[in-house]
Amino acid sequence: MQTTLANGKRLHTFKPRDLIPLMRDVIWFLQQGAVKTLTWNEEGTLITLGYWGTGDVVGQPFSQIVPYQIQCLTRVKAACISLHQWNWSSDAVRRHIQQTEELLYILRSDRIPQRLFKILIWLAQKFGRKVQQGQLIELPLTHQELAEVAGTTRVTVTKLLNQFERKGTIYRPYRHAIVVRSSNPYYQAEFDRNKIETMP
Repeated sequence: MQTTLANGKRLHTFKPRDLIPLMRDVIWFLQQGAVKTLTWNEEGTLITLGYWGTGDVVGQPFSQIVPYQIQCLTRVKAACISLHQWNWSSDAVRRHIQQTEELLYILRSDRIPQRLFKILIWLAQKFGRKVQQGQLIELPLTHQELAEVAGTTRVTVTKLLNQFERKGTIYRPYRHAIVVRSSNPYYQAEFDRNKIETMP
């Protein structure tokens, strides 16, 4: 579905799992929902490049990677903006760069358990909402998708999530929901580190 905003920009609506069209001279400004960017290697293994939400910008001009896709995780509303209309000094561009660096830092963690838990903390800070037990992530992410971004296997992710839950560091109240418990000292330390490092 497509509508035109008062400023003349075209607003499109996408369903979960839809692929957002790629054009060399167009970027997408996300006004609602969440997407992931991804590619795959010669063996066909999917590689998640990032997760993006409200206020972020995504699109082919931000990537030199081929192949490259933008897949909707939820219902998404996004404005289609041509490059010559975009203000490249905007906060959205700064956030895009910061987020890419944050994920790169996380993926340099040597041990898979630490890497996966840091990814959960990052998702909680970006997409979560505060609940009594901590930060609630409500994204339809499968164990396979978490494995793709963490650089491990689905079996390992399932095993680690079960371990995290037994230790009380996370809580899964229902399908596609994870609460990262803020009472965990490691969570607070990581949260404080990210808060400082992402300050403008």
